[in-house]
Amino acid sequence: MSGRIRVLIVDDSELVCDLLAKGLAADPDLEVVGTASDPYVASQKIIELRPQVLTLDVEMPRMNGIDFLRKLMPQYPLPAVIVSALTEPGKQVALDALAAGAVDIVTKPKADSGRNLDDMLQELRTKIKIAACVDVSHWKHTQSRPRRASQVRAVARTTRGHSFKIIALGASTGGTEALRDVLSSLPNSTPGIVVVQHMPPGFTRLFAARLNSLCAMEVKEAEDGDLILPGRVLVAPGGFQFTVKRDHNVYKVKVKPGEPVNGHCPSVDMLMQSIASEAGSAAIGVLMTGMGRDGADGLKAMRAAGARTLAQDEASSVVFGMPKVAWQIGAAEKLVPLEDLGPAILGLLAGIEEVR
Repeated sequence: MSGRIRVLIVDDSELVCDLLAKGLAADPDLEVVGTASDPYVASQKIIELRPQVLTLDVEMPRMNGIDFLRKLMPQYPLPAVIVSALTEPGKQVALDALAAGAVDIVTKPKADSGRNLDDMLQELRTKIKIAACVDVSHWKHTQSRPRRASQVRAVARTTRGHSFKIIALGASTGGTEALRDVLSSLPNSTPGIVVVQHMPPGFTRLFAARLNSLCAMEVKEAEDGDLILPGRVLVAPGGFQFTVKRDHNVYKVKVKPGEPVNGHCPSVDMLMQSIASEAGSAAIGVLMTGMGRDGADGLKAMRAAGARTLAQDEASSVVFGMPKVAWQIGAAEKLVPLEDLGPAILGLLAGIEEVR
């Protein structure tokens, strides 16, 4: 991206606006083009100033930040980073913000949190740069994403006879909603699924609970020793490495503290490499939207072990990073649009689709 990234700060506190503006101005790649005290002022300034990224508080007068995003994104999609004290780990509002279209979240430090302002500003600068690269155009004219007829038909297919198979999904930026779309399209007879979504500690339990309310399969945050069973989705908890171990005729998950791999804990690579070793050709691996390359090598290991492998295509990815690398190194057999990933998985299970 050429030139500085144009940022509009939206927060009802003049002090916070000033602190954020000064903190962002310390980075030569960023330019604060204005501030707004509430979403109504922000709407006007978006048109006038044409920012490339918004920072957005949640609790504001006249309209909160999440409601503003729900109105803004279908009409004027714009990458937004939520900056709020309300988005600390364990708060539902963080997932609501991501569901409304936010690219990422940064939590404001509290006096007793032990986290200083400089650390928060460094995190914010990094996430603004990532957000500026994210394509949010898929939100245009979209209040909700209806399933296509092909997806509905796919849900009705049976997957009985595949109980010993295992499915691994890995995602990062943009993955919360992409995973919702895929998992909600699968019937409860689907073989056991393990998921790594890059999220900090405290968020994955709520994320799993939200998916559980939307999906036919049971979805839960994984605990060490959980069995991978048909009809069950296990989501890796933030802050722990997540792997699979075969124990006679069952698969179990291992949830253990560990160092970051590719900058992530949990890491998609660690999960998929363990599946390559433990499940071989009895597995399906899918790498979805996300920044970086975590999961690409693991998916390649799965393919080398005989597993079937897919990656999300560029047009439907919020960030075509992880799946792009997987495709470039030959880890993925095929690039698939998000709306077709559920049917593609079921097609592989049923043996009716040939991936070339």
